[in-house]
Amino acid sequence: MLNAKITGIASYVPDDVLDNEELSHMVDTSDEWITTRVGIKERRVLKNGKGSSFLGIQAVKKLLAETETNPDDVDVLICVTSNPDYRFPSTASVIMHNCGMEKKCYGFDIQAACAGFIVGTYIANAYIKSGLYKKVIVVCAEKMTSMTDYQDRATCPLFGDAGGAVLIEPTENTDEGIIDGIYHVDGSGLEHLVYKAGGSAKPASVETVKAREHFVYQEGRAVYRHAVVDMLTSTRDVMKRNNLTNENIDWFVPHQANLRIIEAVGDRLGIDEEKILVNIQNRGNTSAASIPLCLDENKHRFKKGDKIILTAFGAGFTWGAEYIIWSI
Repeated sequence: MLNAKITGIASYVPDDVLDNEELSHMVDTSDEWITTRVGIKERRVLKNGKGSSFLGIQAVKKLLAETETNPDDVDVLICVTSNPDYRFPSTASVIMHNCGMEKKCYGFDIQAACAGFIVGTYIANAYIKSGLYKKVIVVCAEKMTSMTDYQDRATCPLFGDAGGAVLIEPTENTDEGIIDGIYHVDGSGLEHLVYKAGGSAKPASVETVKAREHFVYQEGRAVYRHAVVDMLTSTRDVMKRNNLTNENIDWFVPHQANLRIIEAVGDRLGIDEEKILVNIQNRGNTSAASIPLCLDENKHRFKKGDKIILTAFGAGFTWGAEYIIWSI
């Protein structure tokens, strides 16, 4: 029986840093206010008119080089983004074109907000297990600053830009790879976390621009409450289903949205804080890219066979948890 495993991982963050001091000159806030509430000190910003595809291109090029993978050998590229370069064509097509992957590979975009990485790997897992494809890249490319309102002090400290990519291939070893996952979506969360205008329901107009509806809108308290409960319950469910405990998992990698959310979930699960991977203080919330970015930046700490739980929550509301056994 085929299983799917991660055989390579790479990430990219821009060079430009926006720290709390600089942000405080743009909006009525302070380092203390931001650090106390969300635990973020700085975030990276992609400038010079580049789109999310640039972040994905850099991550995929690094991934291909580090895994010594020929672009012609990749079967499918799944691009996960809430910030596509264009309404159409797909951001996947732009990334593929710039990475020389068009000869054989097919690609498409998916949108699952901050839960996009676990959803993208879930799809890749199904492709591999079916035997349809042998090499699948999941790339998360998120220029979150493109939807950030720097007049809204409640949301503008949160977001940063990044790209992360993994190569997923088959294995006959059932003791490694993507073992299990639980995924949910609840459309009633629309009113609490939404990009209000620019879609077919509310096309762009002079009025929507004046109303500042082309930025992320978030009701912080409602999102916080749902994120804690839903990440907690989905993690508990996947752990119970696989006979895992807070003692026998090696690493816990939550979506990097808010340090208080991460701490609340980890505390309720009883997981040792040394097992909880956090990089939000220097990266901010990079949406779907946050988990692969965190994994890549900590991969030197992993060893083959490590049991890792991933969990994420985002707009939709969409959330879940995934159990993987490290195989690199």
